[in-house]
Amino acid sequence: MPRLPQVTAQELIRFLKSQGFVEDRQVGSHLTLWHAGRSISVTIPVHTGCDIGRGLAVRILKDAGFSVDEYMRLH
Repeated sequence: MPRLPQVTAQELIRFLKSQGFVEDRQVGSHLTLWHAGRSISVTIPVHTGCDIGRGLAVRILKDAGFSVDEYMRLH
């Protein structure tokens, strides 16, 4: 299983948007994306200049229905 590289919130958001997610709402520094076809929402902490921890990034991808393998292949 490949290890997920450090990713920023913007990279993760860009990837999810390319897979059909759209911005739903933002409360403070947390952006919620929604995928209508799958009825899935994911929340991403957006802190400028900071990477998202690997564990959290993997959790967000999993919640969105993607594996690390899929992210690495599609990114």
